[in-house]
Amino acid sequence: MVGRQHIRCGGFTILKLRRLRFSKSFSVWFERQAARFPESERSVAKVSVIIATHSRPNLLIRAVESAQRAGDDVEVIVVDDASTDETAEVCSKLPGIRYVRVDRNQQVAGARNIGILSSASEYITFLDDDDSRLPGSLDAQTAVLDARPEVGLVYGRALVANQQGEVTGKYPGMSGCPEGDVFWDLLVSNFICCHTAVFRKSCLLRVGILDARLPGIDDWDLWVRISELYRVAVIDMPVSVWRRGTAGSGQGSSNVAKLVSMAVDTHQNKWMRLPRAAEAPFEIRGEVQQKFRDSQASFLLTDAAVTLASGSSRKAISKLLKVFRLNRRYITRLYTLKVMGLGLMFKLGFSRGRMALGNYV
Repeated sequence: MVGRQHIRCGGFTILKLRRLRFSKSFSVWFERQAARFPESERSVAKVSVIIATHSRPNLLIRAVESAQRAGDDVEVIVVDDASTDETAEVCSKLPGIRYVRVDRNQQVAGARNIGILSSASEYITFLDDDDSRLPGSLDAQTAVLDARPEVGLVYGRALVANQQGEVTGKYPGMSGCPEGDVFWDLLVSNFICCHTAVFRKSCLLRVGILDARLPGIDDWDLWVRISELYRVAVIDMPVSVWRRGTAGSGQGSSNVAKLVSMAVDTHQNKWMRLPRAAEAPFEIRGEVQQKFRDSQASFLLTDAAVTLASGSSRKAISKLLKVFRLNRRYITRLYTLKVMGLGLMFKLGFSRGRMALGNYV
């Protein structure tokens, strides 16, 4: 059963999924909704870059220009998620984009879904309005999809920038870059930075679109569902730049404790119930669940140290207790003391703490 909510979008009425319970009729529904956007207004480019934005026109221009430089056959779709400032005016002056405005705020996943439905391209990728694509990167990735029909998604490496846009390093958690059957790897941690992924739009006819109930991990959820049915490829080179969120940046990725809690619930109640996971031997399921909890505990531990460095000892202790609930072994690990020690050193003004956590705070 699919819940419906009507949204006015660029003069056309489309539907937003509230519940993602996909049936055999989903592909028919999907095609009908996409058809509501006239062919004359839809791109026939090879790949669509979908940029969801809300009242950040000062950041949007750089993102759009980087997307246009990323490939020779690219359409940029900007989904204005009910902005209340001059975003519409700024977009009207940007050449070569398709602008879609939503009158009621849908949040990032909902806005991206609207972008998917308005695209006629064979391949899809997402880009946040404060991030950027590297030149030629989309051409390199779509070439892989063209040559390997068994691959549903191809991703690459990401560089990390601070709030001023200066590149400071590489995206964490991408040391190995797994490829092929990565379903079980993705059930442990999300090593695919959202805007490095390019996937076949046809995959969505089998796995469904983004789950708007999972803000902040909606991309991870989609990668898990795609990897259950399709091979995943990688190009071992940077393809995008991610602006790292900080405790005060207000970015979706900055609320780590909330993201971890949502991921734990989704892992237990959704991902481990997917057919491949549900039918796996008990030993494999148990091993994956333990590795997942360990990765989330480590993620939250770093956030606890950052919170301590930012000056909030009470919140840091609260997060540390959540780490222990995820994995009790962290209570006695020297690693826990080392990471929290760095947070304390930052708070007290020691250079070592500032060197380790300066890009996070």
